[in-house]
Amino acid sequence: MSHDAEEHLPAGGVSPDDGAADWGPLSSLPGNPMMWILILGELAAFGAMFVGFAVARAFDPVTFDASQAQLDRLLGGLNTMVLVTSGWLVAVAVRRRVSGRSHRLAMIGAMALGGVFLAVKAVEYGDKIGRGLTLETNLFFQLYYLMTGFHAMHVAAGIVILGIVTWWDSLENMETGAAFWHMVDLIWVLLYPIVYLMR
Repeated sequence: MSHDAEEHLPAGGVSPDDGAADWGPLSSLPGNPMMWILILGELAAFGAMFVGFAVARAFDPVTFDASQAQLDRLLGGLNTMVLVTSGWLVAVAVRRRVSGRSHRLAMIGAMALGGVFLAVKAVEYGDKIGRGLTLETNLFFQLYYLMTGFHAMHVAAGIVILGIVTWWDSLENMETGAAFWHMVDLIWVLLYPIVYLMR
């Protein structure tokens, strides 16, 4: 590198472009690469739960089938539609942000549907607990509350993140929030059939 080129480098001797290159394949993804590292970690955690659930079911299919029959597939399916629609609204908001059009109404709609998801989940939990189906019932319900509760925490966190990026709405922020929310969508789309439907 020439002396003239060195004079134009920031303190530390690293060019501005080098920071982006350090992320490797993550650099080409929308939003902040740190969010994608978080997403990969969360997907790994849920993946381990799904594997654990499948192994537990294989060891005691009768109990798991009988317990699964106690779940409300209709409410689970409703929540699937609610969350997928919310994800679509986030995608619409990002497209509108890119084109310079108003996007906050779509984001508010996405957050509201996230709230609907949590409300439906609260109704579902209330029904189960009211019928005596708790963490102490059996291994199926321990895993059910663990997996769906952990996901609900991500929905709540996602609503906060969407609120933040709606207020500080740079394109990178919007794409970062959208990436997290789509992860939340994806996990539920996998979780619903695994826990509620598959036998």
